[in-house]
Amino acid sequence: MTTSKAQTAATWAELLGSKQWEGLLDPLDLNLRKLILRCGDFCQATYDAFNSDQHSKYCGSSRYGKHSFFHKVSLPNFASDYEVAAFLYATSRIDVPESFLLHSLSREAWDRESNWIGYIAVTTDQVSHEIGRREIYVAWRGTIRDLEWIDVLDPQLASIKSLLNNSTSNDDDDDDDNDKTPKVMKGWLTIYTSDDPRSPFTKTSARTQLLTKIKQLVNHYKGEDLSVTFVGHSLGASLSILSAFDLVENGLSTIPVSALVFGCPQVSNKAFNDRLKTFTNLRILHIRNVIDVIPRYPSKLLGYSFTGIELLIDTRKSTSLKDSKNPSDWHNLQAMLHIVAGWNGKDGEFELKVKRSVALVNKSCDFLKNECLVPASWWVEKNKGMVLREDGQWVLSPPDEEDMPIPE
Repeated sequence: MTTSKAQTAATWAELLGSKQWEGLLDPLDLNLRKLILRCGDFCQATYDAFNSDQHSKYCGSSRYGKHSFFHKVSLPNFASDYEVAAFLYATSRIDVPESFLLHSLSREAWDRESNWIGYIAVTTDQVSHEIGRREIYVAWRGTIRDLEWIDVLDPQLASIKSLLNNSTSNDDDDDDDNDKTPKVMKGWLTIYTSDDPRSPFTKTSARTQLLTKIKQLVNHYKGEDLSVTFVGHSLGASLSILSAFDLVENGLSTIPVSALVFGCPQVSNKAFNDRLKTFTNLRILHIRNVIDVIPRYPSKLLGYSFTGIELLIDTRKSTSLKDSKNPSDWHNLQAMLHIVAGWNGKDGEFELKVKRSVALVNKSCDFLKNECLVPASWWVEKNKGMVLREDGQWVLSPPDEEDMPIPE
């Protein structure tokens, strides 16, 4: 007897979108659900590790080093299964008054413009042997710093001709005003491609850091079955789509490349999306809360075009969440992950299919109902990093030696 599609477990390639997630989204496949949650946790780690305290001379860096990273963001299972292979840093080339910038107030700041914006993780040798493949994840952080907000609030489209493979580019695309020219929002492109020769962390752009490291990893693991999965929320989602496209556009044509993103704003024009669709090894899955307004920005009236396949969810389904009128709650990553864990379709009842603590929702917001007894925005550094010295003075503690920002 022939086994039906519903009775056959999806292959890892199908989970990464080889068939555009056909038959896996409604009802939501259990293994895909778990993969989405894993990708969301990779994203959340970029927020939990980021040092945004202006009083710290390490403001803008990761609080935690690569070796202990997953332990210190409280992802013990990740700590045993994945190794952080590289940190990614970005800067923004914008001329604004110094007083407007959010950076460390210390004269000894680790860096004045550069910011830690993500990381690359790889499955360990043991896990890779057990599952029969090597998985590479690239996690991009969402918007936090002032320069990033300036970038993302500029909806202007910009040509990406400088990113295109010359051997495949069409001469007709030379005109930046031509509708055939692939374009993305200028803010995404600025963060992705800017460098700062004065900084040891961004002497090369985030783009160059990424492409260089992925090339090294692909060469190092030559002969193994590989996949590269980009994950991100909000700004990180946009950077995921842009960098996944860039990686495939510039030569990575034989390895599955996917972007599983959350709350992604509009990224590009139709020409970019048309070009993206020509790559058979590149797939985009956008997990979107139907009431979230961020994915509608910038407007289609400005020339933007939707990218990828959508998994639509609705935070109003959960009985644990407040009837919030705050748009930032609708865009909250942990709230979306909570819904993914219990999503049973538009017409189905919310019921957790994967065990996941509801308290995670309030990590950075106040979205849970009061009867859940979870304080708002509870993820903070102990005593905000203040420690008591032997001389009786309370001071900000420096990072552990292994957590010190070090250029890659």
